[in-house]
Amino acid sequence: MLEFLKQPWPWYVAGPLIGLTVPALLILGNKSFGISSSLRHICALCIPADIPFFKYNWRKEVWNLFFVAGIVLGGLVAARWLTGFAAVEVDPALATELAGYGITDYSNLVPIDIMNWQNLFTPEGFLLMVVGGFLVGFGTRYAGGCTSGHAITGLSNLQWPSLVATVCFMAGGFIMANLVLPHILSR
Repeated sequence: MLEFLKQPWPWYVAGPLIGLTVPALLILGNKSFGISSSLRHICALCIPADIPFFKYNWRKEVWNLFFVAGIVLGGLVAARWLTGFAAVEVDPALATELAGYGITDYSNLVPIDIMNWQNLFTPEGFLLMVVGGFLVGFGTRYAGGCTSGHAITGLSNLQWPSLVATVCFMAGGFIMANLVLPHILSR
């Protein structure tokens, strides 16, 4: 059984399981699936400031904090006991392209050739990690949710703003991956 869990699951199994999370949450507790709102709940819980944005009944949403804790715990369990300790498989054409930028180590979830502490203090690393992280957080707040909330929950509920947000997420990802990132990495 453990060997079965260690293998990548095909899309036709994993996709419906993720998709069934939405109706399960709605049917079992009238809850909406999304992760980014949990940061607001954590801030409301931990920061006893007089900030109007954090003054609401966060206890009503405590289930979301348990959901996120379960995701973190599941990730730790998977990383500790369910990994095959193999390098990430990268398509040979992509590996050749990335080697041109000096990225050759795929032993981690992210390429440690560019995502490391030494790179953080270079202009390119700062741009990728700090500015990029800020833009992702800002975009999530501005769009009223993250990719999982919009693409999984919003689209399944036929919400027009979620369609617009998902199209923008995808367009931004394509532009970043094909136009901006190669320019940054070629320096």
